[in-house]
Amino acid sequence: MPVKRSARADPVGRQAEGRFIVRSGERAAPTPPATLSKIATRSDRNPRPADGFPQAFIRPARPNPVERPNGFADAHATFEAAQFVVAGIPFDRTTSFRPGARFGPDSIRQHSWNFESYDLETGVDLAEVPIHDLGNTAEFGNAQDMVTSVRAELRPVYEAGKIPIILGGDHACSPPCVEAYPDGGSIGVLYIDAHLDFRSSYLGDSRSHACSSRRIVEKVGAHNVVVLGVRSVSREEVEDNRSIGMAFVTAQEVFREGIESAMQKALNMLRTDRIYLSLDIDAIDPAFAGGTGTPEPFGLTPRDVKHAIGMVAPRLAGMDIMEVSPHYDQGNTSALAARLAREAIVRAVATHRVR
Repeated sequence: MPVKRSARADPVGRQAEGRFIVRSGERAAPTPPATLSKIATRSDRNPRPADGFPQAFIRPARPNPVERPNGFADAHATFEAAQFVVAGIPFDRTTSFRPGARFGPDSIRQHSWNFESYDLETGVDLAEVPIHDLGNTAEFGNAQDMVTSVRAELRPVYEAGKIPIILGGDHACSPPCVEAYPDGGSIGVLYIDAHLDFRSSYLGDSRSHACSSRRIVEKVGAHNVVVLGVRSVSREEVEDNRSIGMAFVTAQEVFREGIESAMQKALNMLRTDRIYLSLDIDAIDPAFAGGTGTPEPFGLTPRDVKHAIGMVAPRLAGMDIMEVSPHYDQGNTSALAARLAREAIVRAVATHRVR
């Protein structure tokens, strides 16, 4: 049975109403774009309850290996009971090289079923952690529509005291995830990326994925953002940042000093109690994560990023994993992204258990 999706926005800019889609049934590969317009939306079959949130994806226990639901593995709690909330943003309209990140959320979910629920290092069993999967947003015709909807959808997640785990989507999806954080709340952002993403505008779009760290700086302030793993910048970005002062730690510094030292430097600059972690998968060297839109050699290793997540975990306010384009490899990038998402959850849980 194929995965049902909301109708994809058409070329002239019409788009479906922005709301998360409840997932149910058996897993299938992402639906090719050409067939999306032929599939009915879910809204008429899965209406939202009065509280504004979709019904929970309920399962009493893990199914057998051939019965994989569409949701993130072990996300069986109701929204009200959940500590962590997974959501997908299948948007890649601002991709500037290789498209396909719109298929990232579903592919990451599929590969999340590959892993045991029990984590050997921490002793945390994700089957015992309350996780809820909201499903995916609708697909949007332009970046501004996506931004407006994601802000509105994620704000109640933060307000309910839950930790969002967002699956993208190109990196244009990250700023609204930060902008949804309640006004008055103090939040720092660790932005792990091969690129500085600090252009004011790119190809006429200020919401391009090439502008994402700059939009985040405009929300939380340059002193509350650190970019880690950068190794690709334009002269324009460097010159603009001289007066703005957003801190960054290069991939070369990580290689030279080690991830522990580099991360300690980054965390010392982020003085907020809570930290949002935004991970562009292209921060990781394409030898490990080639399934992405703008691969950049000489990157971080998966263990570098794993260690970074562990160091952020005590202060984790939310996390996103962006720019997974599953069609450019054999699933290894999606598997890595799924494993890193689970790493964030188990590390956050383990940290609070020992306090």
